[in-house]
Amino acid sequence: MKKKNPVSLSGLVLVASAVCAPTVAHAQSSVTLYGILDAGITYVNNAGGANQFKFDDGISYGNRIGFKGVEDIGGGLQAVFVLESGFRLGNGQLGFGGAEFGRQAYVGIKNGWGTFSFGNQLDMTEEFVFLYNISAWASGYAIHQGDFDRMNGDRLPNSVKFLSNDFAGFTFGGMYSFGNTAGDFHQKSAWSVGAHYDHGPFNMGVAYTQLNNPFGIYAFDPYAMIGTRTFLGQPTVSVDPATGAVTDLYSSSAFPVDKQGAFAVGAAYTIGNLMLTGDFTYTTIKGFGQSSHMQVYEAGASYNFTPALSLYGGYQHTSFEGNHWNQGSLGLHYLLSKRTDVYISGDYLRASDGVNAVIGYSFAPSSSNTQSDVRIGMRHSF
Repeated sequence: MKKKNPVSLSGLVLVASAVCAPTVAHAQSSVTLYGILDAGITYVNNAGGANQFKFDDGISYGNRIGFKGVEDIGGGLQAVFVLESGFRLGNGQLGFGGAEFGRQAYVGIKNGWGTFSFGNQLDMTEEFVFLYNISAWASGYAIHQGDFDRMNGDRLPNSVKFLSNDFAGFTFGGMYSFGNTAGDFHQKSAWSVGAHYDHGPFNMGVAYTQLNNPFGIYAFDPYAMIGTRTFLGQPTVSVDPATGAVTDLYSSSAFPVDKQGAFAVGAAYTIGNLMLTGDFTYTTIKGFGQSSHMQVYEAGASYNFTPALSLYGGYQHTSFEGNHWNQGSLGLHYLLSKRTDVYISGDYLRASDGVNAVIGYSFAPSSSNTQSDVRIGMRHSF
């Protein structure tokens, strides 16, 4: 998981160091180096029909190293940039399809109204709503089914974006992602809009993000994502009649989707050490002349026993094409320092009969309609 924090998820604060250097007499610039490292051991009770112990990383927070900078250029304007790389700690390989700066890469101008920027950037679902996915704060695996609603904190490449400053607790923004397809302005394009309000103990966010012809790391592999054997009326697997072995038909070539449109809204309220939160998402998937809709309802809470010890818990109910998923998640985090914590987490998922349960698009689908995991890990930020 990634972290921003209008939801007061205390104790999980990214601490970054800044190095400042003067440029000319009227201007000041700074560059910050920052990062997060997360690693641990996970047990899964049924991954493709067998239990599994695995080293896994980037789960509680996505592993990253980044640079961000700002320069005053006069007239109330600042030039800003971010270059952020995601990677696997276990083998050192780049994430996000091997992109060098797959997490974020943008340059822009900031003034009293907000920031106007260009590049590979976080969408408005991430900016304003994804942090209400309380289950995933409990366990980084517990994203919504298949991440169809983009509540895992996702990006739009080749994008132009405006994100406002805070005006009495209200922020808003919008962006457009160019498909860069010759002769077809619509193909592979995307757009996203949203807003957020924060006042005292209450805050809420809303966003809508649409992808046309999702591709690359956001392409669809329905069986691996949600464990269903049909999708938009099409088979997603073949089954050997003699052995019952299941073969994913879209493991190497993407399932063709014309449009993915995701609406999301979430809110939280804090009472002392207790934070209550919930969200709802409604996602439309179109392809093969058909449309299907996924609905996710989620509720949960966090409680700070001490400034160092926090418990997170969440429950999700998902419905899609006549199938249902029910999932519960818990996580206990203990801060060893402001920048280092250890945690234990777990998830249990039960899907409708005939669906091969898969938690968070993270493991091989179960051979049954249930799957569970337990994880012990640690995270360090700098």
